[in-house]
Order: sequence, then structure tokens, then C-alpha cells
Amino acid sequence: MHPPGLEFDTLDLECLKFGLYIALYLITSQAVCIAQFHLGVSFVICLVDTHPACSRMINILHGMGLRFLALGHHTPFMHIGMAHNYRNSSQAVQAVRDAGYEISLGLMPKSIGPLTFVFTGTGNVSKGAQEMFNALPCEFVEPHELKEVSRTGDLRKVYGTVLSRHQHLVRKTDGVYDPVEYDKHPELYTSRFNNDIAPYATCVINGIYWEQNTPRLLSRQDAQKLLTPLQPSPAATEGCPELPHKLVAICDISADTEGSIEFMTECTTIDSPFCMYDADQHIIHDSVEGLGILMCSIDNLPAQLPIESTECFGDMLFPYIEEMLLSDASEPLESQNYSPVVRDAVITSNGSLTDKYKYIQKLRENREYMLSLTMDKKKKVLILGSGYVSEPVIEYLTRDPNVEITAASIMKTQLEQLSKKYNNVVPIVMNITEDDRLSSLVKKHNLVISLLPYSFHPLVAKKCIDSRVNLVTASYLTPEMKELQKSAEAAGIAIISEVGLDPGLDHMLAMECIDKAKEVGAEVISYTSFCGGLPAPEYSDNPLRYKFSWSPQGVLLNTVKSATYLKDGEIINIPAGGALLDSVTVMDFFPGLNLEGFPNRDSTKYAEPYGIQSAHTLLRGTLRYTGYCKAIEGFVKLGLINPEPCPMLSATTPPVKWVIILLLPSHRIIREAIEIEKRPESMNRRDDSTRPSIIWKPALSNRKISTPQARQTPGHKQTPPDNSSSNTLQPITQMKPSFLIDDSRPFTRSQAALKASNTGTECCQPIKATKQTEETRNTNQTNSKTNKHRSRLPTNQDVEKTILTQQ
Repeated sequence: MHPPGLEFDTLDLECLKFGLYIALYLITSQAVCIAQFHLGVSFVICLVDTHPACSRMINILHGMGLRFLALGHHTPFMHIGMAHNYRNSSQAVQAVRDAGYEISLGLMPKSIGPLTFVFTGTGNVSKGAQEMFNALPCEFVEPHELKEVSRTGDLRKVYGTVLSRHQHLVRKTDGVYDPVEYDKHPELYTSRFNNDIAPYATCVINGIYWEQNTPRLLSRQDAQKLLTPLQPSPAATEGCPELPHKLVAICDISADTEGSIEFMTECTTIDSPFCMYDADQHIIHDSVEGLGILMCSIDNLPAQLPIESTECFGDMLFPYIEEMLLSDASEPLESQNYSPVVRDAVITSNGSLTDKYKYIQKLRENREYMLSLTMDKKKKVLILGSGYVSEPVIEYLTRDPNVEITAASIMKTQLEQLSKKYNNVVPIVMNITEDDRLSSLVKKHNLVISLLPYSFHPLVAKKCIDSRVNLVTASYLTPEMKELQKSAEAAGIAIISEVGLDPGLDHMLAMECIDKAKEVGAEVISYTSFCGGLPAPEYSDNPLRYKFSWSPQGVLLNTVKSATYLKDGEIINIPAGGALLDSVTVMDFFPGLNLEGFPNRDSTKYAEPYGIQSAHTLLRGTLRYTGYCKAIEGFVKLGLINPEPCPMLSATTPPVKWVIILLLPSHRIIREAIEIEKRPESMNRRDDSTRPSIIWKPALSNRKISTPQARQTPGHKQTPPDNSSSNTLQPITQMKPSFLIDDSRPFTRSQAALKASNTGTECCQPIKATKQTEETRNTNQTNSKTNKHRSRLPTNQDVEKTILTQQ
């Protein structure tokens, strides 16, 4: 008799091809299958024994003793050994009773709290585990009572609950359970085990079978919630710590990998019976220490109590042996006088599968299909771009040898470095605007990851839509990308944006926080989030206190963009152009770090996706070390951050010194960085009652610098510049050679631009006048005795001529 859900492995399916007269003992975790093949008639009778379940219950009690010890608690479970340490089940039961006696004396640490055990399923497997559990001082409660006893239960006993289908399965649409419908269409149902039962269980003993389309008890996401640290009680002390979370252990008797317990990915063994599942990192390690849930899923349990298992299986099979031996395979199955048990056990008759077992052929076909998929070509991923963000993505994806990476970029050197450093990386040098090449590349891959500047994403997205290839980007969702939504849906592909750090991980953390608040019935009335990819404090050793981990151009231009956020029910709009830096806020939530933050783009558009329309405050901000915004403000005032194109910085022009660009009158000179003012000076010269001076704004220095004369008047000593502030930037007028300021010519703000190749101290050399006016020459000739001379600011022609000469 083949029980529902018990599938045959490859050996079973191959054996069914032969009409041999043999008895094949297939020992599984739940049953022993006795298969007999008699001249074309094959029988399989599955006999379910409770001993394997007893063994698992003993094992998990032993494991809980070890886990409690690792968490700092000595418990009576420490005195229970593994099942194979006992000669028979009677000795094991006695060890459990001894531990139960100590529990009844109140020897369980109070900091652990009441222990609750949940048994899923009502079959022999679950009953076998319950049989061993009954050796403890236990009390069985209904599932809806579990929450209360987990908080206020008696510490001198343990609590158990047996979970049936109707107590956790509900229809997705209306929350009702229909057993008939569930048997036919289990995909219409979902389990409430993760919310109603698991949060109040110390140990889960899973004894239900899982099929592909049936609901899971626990998923990986559920495990993360269950491992959320508990709120510490006032009575907790370091010497007697509380449990980090309620769920301590899971014993999966079903041994279905990635089944009803999704994160149980492989069975444990007798020599290594336990492992820990860390839900946050999604890793499994062989230990009872560290973070996570203790897992036990040994699948060859009859070997732990071999004598009793053999005797039990033999006794259960013996009544059917004679009937099976007297069968006549030369006659049709319908004419045979079998008992119901044996008749249901007939798998093949006269060269074909019986009606009840025709599904085996489908199993074989599915297995062959899955095998062909695993033998298929490697999955291919196209990564566009080779900048700062690309290498971490490539490093992560190349961990899987079945993933083949194609990296496409215009930067040949970067591609060569990536292909040498990582395996399975094919470099392709290309320009993203090469339409035909881009289309050809996209078609050859299963996934495209665009790490280019956001302006290129719509171009890439259109190619992915045409080729029906999924696309992932880390950039913000722009209106141009939003317009492609219907086209992507029609093509049947997914285009996912905002999956980087910010935006990306901040969204995930936000939704985790918001969902937790809603789960407890709270309403979100204020949401404030600051995020920033900051270097370690010891590496924030530059004027910006920042290291570029993505596009430097994007980082700098973000500081002059506009921003919108909601504060106390009022929408605040910050215009573009640098006003954002006037909204800097000191961050004090990490006292050990000197941080500041400012609003980031439009925060109000996330009210609906986050589901927090009720919030009166909604702010997403950028996080930086203190000093960053002050330095950026100086760059903005100097005109160094400007999205407008500068002809002198185009790719076709030769290198140019940045100071020349700053002083070029044809491009708005540094009026906001330098203020010209007149002040009275005690001068020896009768015809010069005032003297211009330069005040550098805080972007560079707060000190005042007097402009030196190109030539000194006899008898007049030039006032030396104030060098008291040696740590500040040196004004241009102090540099040698120097020139006088003609205050009749106004200064204007310079074009914002920096040339990446401009480095070194040479670029700080100023321009000096190249010619003198006719009036000045005449004055020198006629007044040679007094030697009066005044230089002037260079004109546009002077500066442009100097630039051409230097180039």
C-alpha cells in the first residue's frame, strides 16, 4: 500500500522495470517499504513505525540541552543523550523521565520561561514523537491557548499542542478551510502557522508531508521575524540571561528538504546531527552556538534503534507474506483474490503500471526534464558599466560557477582588470549608444544589470523589452522609466529599479520597520530616514570626509538638486542650485560619530509605496560626516559644481589650469567667494586715500588680505599679508607674481567646472597683466621722479591671450 505523498527515488523507479521475484527493503524516515516483484507483478507495502519519530524526539531534546548551554543555561535536558546511546527505547524513555523529574522540581531556569512544543500532523509520525514527549511532566493545550501559556505557564511542566490542518490552513480569499477543496486545490490555501503558532513555540516537531503546490509552514522571511530579539525584562541579569528569541529548535521528522520548512535545505546525519540556521545571513553552520535556530533532520533514524526497528517492521509485514507468495502473475489483476491491503500495494501488472500508480511515469518524466535543465548552459548576465559599483556585483555573482558574466563598458583598462581578477567574466569594449551591438548583446543574456548613469537606463530598458530580457538597475525610478511599465508588462518581463544602497536597502529596512509597526496595530504618523555610504571613521581623512563609492559626478550634483519633504503636515520645497545645503541637520543618534544630514530628493512620493499616507512627517535624507556640507558649500560658491557645459572642459580641448577658469571674465568670476570692499588706509601718498582689500568667504578663509602693489612708492612700506591662519587656503593675491585689483571693474561668479586631470601645485599660479595702457606708459615717462604706477585687472583679451600662450 503506497501512502499519499510518499515518492519513490531513482532506485525505486528503475527497479519497477524488472519482473524479478525479490524483496526490496527501502527504509525511509517514515516507513519501511517492502517491495516484491513476482513475474511482472510488483507489490509495495509501506509500514509506518513510530520508532524513528521516538528517536528524533530524543535527539531534539538532547540538542535543546546543548543549545541552552550555549546560551548560558544549564538545564535537565543536558542529561539526555542521543538515541543511539541507548540499547533500546525503554532506556531512552527512562532518561527522559529523569529529566522530567528535575523539571517538576522547578530546576528549569526562570529566565528561559515556559517551554512549549508544537507537533504538526496527526499521523503515526507525530504520535511517535508525542509518545516520547509524554515521559515529561507535560500538559497538552489547544493551539489558541499557546500564546497565553508561553507567557504565564508553569515552569514545573512543559506544554504541548497538536496542530491539525483546520487549525492553521485557510483559503486565501476568505480565510475559511474546506478539507475537500484543499485536497483538490491546495494552492488556493495559505498557512497561518507563521503568525498564530510559531511565535509562541520553543520547539517545533514537524511531521507533515509537503508537496510543491501546498502551503509552507515557515519561509525564510518568517524565520527572520521569528529571530527578532525579545524585549529584555527588568529581571534579566548578565548571570542569568534571557533567550534571544522564543523559537529555539526545529525537529523536521518529515526530512523534506526545502519543503514545509523552507530553510531546511539538507538533512543532518547521525555523526553530525545538529546545525544552526542564521536567517539574517541565510547561512547554515554545523554548531549549536551562534545566532539562529537549532535544526535536526536525520533521515536514517531506524539505524539509531536497529533491533527494535527490525522487529517492528518484521511483525507488521509478516501477515501479508503468504498472500503475496501465492499470487499468480499470469492472471489479470482483476481476477486475483487479494485483500484490500495487498491489492492496493500492486504497482505493476502484466507489464504496465496499475491505475493507482500511473503517476510514477510522470515522476520519471519530470525527473528527466529537471535533469536536462541542470545540464543546460550556464545562466548569462550582462553587466553594463565598469565603475565603482560594478566590481562588487561581479564579485558576488561570480561566486556561483554556473553564472557567466559579460561586462560591457567603454573603459578598456577597467574591463581588463575585472576580467583578470574574476573568473567567468567576458569583457566587451563598446559604447552604449551603439544600437545594434547593444541589441545583440541583450538578446544573448538571461538578465541585464545596468550600472550606467541613470540617463542611459531608458535606452537599455527598451532593448530589454524588445528582447524580452529582465532588467535591474540601482538608480531612482525616473519618469522616462515609468513610462515603459506597460511595455514591460506586455513583454512579460520585470524591470526593477532602486535596488542599491540608497535607494534599495533603505527601502527594505523601511518596509520591515513599517510592517512590524502595523503587525502590532500601530499607525505610522512620522517617518524619518537618513542613509549614506560612509567610509570608516579612520579613513575620513580628507576635506570632504568622504570617499566616492559611486559616480563622483552624481555625488556632487546631488548637492545642488532640489528636494521635497513633508514636515508636520506641511510640504517643504527646497529649490535647486545649492539651497539644499542650508537645510543641514546635526545627527546625534550615534553619539560616537560626528554626523550631519540633509534632505534627499522628493520624499513625498514614497508615502503611497510605503503605505504610510497617514504620516504627517516623511523625510528621506543623506548622511555625511560633519564638514562635508561646509566644503561642498564652498565648491558651490566658487562655481565648481555646475551642470552647465563649459567649452574649456570639453573632451577635445587640451588640459587647462582650474585657476584660469575661475578668473576668466567671460565665465562669471568668483563674485560670491571674493568680496571687494574699500577701507581707509593711512597712506603716504596724497592721491590715494583708499585701498582695496580682499575678504575670502568661509569657503576658503575669513581673513582679510591687502592687495600688494606691483611697485612700491618711495618711502612707503608695503603692509605684509596676515599669515596667522596657516591652515587656510592661500588667496590668489598672495601668490607670486601678483596684480592689483581695480575696484572699478566688478567681479562675477565663475563657470562651475573642475578638470579631473588637473593636479599638483602648478595650477595655483595666477595670471599677471601682459601689457600696460598708453596712459600708464606716459605717466612713467613724465613722472619718473615720483615713480607713480598703478597696475590693473587683466581684461578679457589679456586673460584669453595668456591662456592661449600657456596652452
